[in-house]
Amino acid sequence: MSEQALLPRLASLLGALRRTAHLMVGLPDYDAYVAHCTTAHPGAPVMSRAAFVAERQEKRYAAKAGGAPRCC
Repeated sequence: MSEQALLPRLASLLGALRRTAHLMVGLPDYDAYVAHCTTAHPGAPVMSRAAFVAERQEKRYAAKAGGAPRCC
């Protein structure tokens, strides 16, 4: 396999590992959220990265403190 063919595959693998590591420690994936919003809800406002992270953290810790149960 040539080096030029290997580099994109390596970058893809590193990106997948990064996303997996973030999910393992509870960091939400903002890029996936934006992609979902733009395809599933075109024209709807998209939260900023800071608002997205704050909202996800609030949901995470509210559920642990006896708040609403999480489905996933």
